[in-house]
Amino acid sequence: GRHPMLPRHVQRLGRDWITHWNGSQILALNSPVSSCMRWAGHSPPWVSFPLPISADFSANWRFPQFFGPWRQFQNSNWHLDNYTQSCCFHLPNPSMKSEGEEPLTKKRRLSGQDDTSAPEQETNLSNQKEVSCHSVAQNEEKHGSKKGTIKRHWEYFCQQSKTMKIAKNKGSDQSNTESEASFDFTVMSYNILSQNLLEDNSHLYKHCRQRLLFWTYRFPNILQEIKELDADVLCLQEVQEDHYRTEIKSSLEFLGYHCEYKMRTGRKPDGCAICFKTSKFSLISSNPVEFFRRDIPLLDRDNVGLVLLLRPKFHCKASAAICIANTHLLYNPRRGDIKLTQLAMLLAEIASVAPQKDGSFCPIIICGDFNSVPGSPLYRFIKEGKLNYEGLAIGKVSGQEQFPRGQRILSIPIWPKKLGISQNCVYEIKQQQKEENAGEKMEVAKPDNPQEIVIASEKLSSKLRHHFKLSSVYSHYFPETGIPEVTTCHSRSAVTVDYIFYSAANDDTAAQPGAEDSFCGGLKLLGRLTLLTEKDLWTVNGLPNENNSSDHLPLLAEFRLIER
Repeated sequence: GRHPMLPRHVQRLGRDWITHWNGSQILALNSPVSSCMRWAGHSPPWVSFPLPISADFSANWRFPQFFGPWRQFQNSNWHLDNYTQSCCFHLPNPSMKSEGEEPLTKKRRLSGQDDTSAPEQETNLSNQKEVSCHSVAQNEEKHGSKKGTIKRHWEYFCQQSKTMKIAKNKGSDQSNTESEASFDFTVMSYNILSQNLLEDNSHLYKHCRQRLLFWTYRFPNILQEIKELDADVLCLQEVQEDHYRTEIKSSLEFLGYHCEYKMRTGRKPDGCAICFKTSKFSLISSNPVEFFRRDIPLLDRDNVGLVLLLRPKFHCKASAAICIANTHLLYNPRRGDIKLTQLAMLLAEIASVAPQKDGSFCPIIICGDFNSVPGSPLYRFIKEGKLNYEGLAIGKVSGQEQFPRGQRILSIPIWPKKLGISQNCVYEIKQQQKEENAGEKMEVAKPDNPQEIVIASEKLSSKLRHHFKLSSVYSHYFPETGIPEVTTCHSRSAVTVDYIFYSAANDDTAAQPGAEDSFCGGLKLLGRLTLLTEKDLWTVNGLPNENNSSDHLPLLAEFRLIER
């Protein structure tokens, strides 16, 4: 009953494979074995030889007609020697019991989220089942979502926002008087995963099927996601320059966006983009920020930021403006000194762009991948506006590592004076002028030597400050269980590193305690697209997967502009 043309080990593979076969195993037929296969690092106990895995196979491949029960396979007119030059078997990670489970061999760290200030974190694992509207079973039942997807839902902070959203989805007119007199808009922050970075860090995506990692598969998914979420402002990170130039920019312009882009310096091929709908905003100014400084050894990294000043087109004063900032800070968990300096440079640019004629700041939104976890010193500095870093180890700044390897203590000051940015995160010329003007009004400071006052007040100071009172759109933990929200999930970790910060208005009930009016009006958070837990994401085999083509989730929030 055995096919005489099959070698013994292949016959044994087929005989033992009958009960193991499922839809996730793929027979790849599109490229020669010699040029396309790589060897799996380990094999299941029922295989006595390493298994070749296709490194490149067609996304449109279909099972051959002979494929079915093993005996039918044996009795077909198939001959191994006809296919040895054009086929190889592609198996999933053998430790994966099913596509919906995490590989047992994978040990992921929560990268420092364990020591953040959330008392609910110690909640028993069984309570994860109580998280509402996130499990696959609940969403398949409520939304009829197809297998392999997790439905994220909108969380509203006022009933009017929910009514307006429903009306918008139905295509009906908004006749509400207050909605006509206000300006509502949505903002997305999304790290779309540069293809070059994906290929350079392939060890992070061992859990993924190979075909899901091709840009030709990923980009249509990303574009469809952007189209469906339909944000008025997009803040994108890891936007690869050649892809932006050839297809991303034109595709977004077709959807009604105007795009501004800043590529990373040096030889890095990706960057940050801010895109806004021309039907809702007009551009006042575009201000790129380069964090690399040739004359400052500390700033030898190629990260960048981008700051836009936008003017709303409806229901606002002629002088109304909104400042939108986007950045992707350095990843290295052991270089908190560079991260804080890059952040200070971004804040200084915002402080330079956002002031209004009366000296107050316009509403501000800061998006990006900050490569820092909730509760970390860098995160607290953004939200609280102050940080005393005396005695702080550089490896603890971002909280990415539970046991930081960077033990060197931050120097005081962190960056040299020739950077031209004060410890208040503003350009020093601006600060000198501001303090000089304030001194003239109070008749206290000496106007003939303002620089000496600045230097004296900052000498050996270990305290950083900024002038913006910011809240986070997301709370980072599910209130029912204390389980962490996750914005990125791959083979090494599942954490929150992406954020949307905003200057909250006084009447914003969604703002965190301590948030105050942002000098000139502010923003009211109307709603947000909920995030997921790590457990949720592994039910669809983590990120990227068939429907989500980045290793990050998009963050999305709806705001209302409150004018003073």
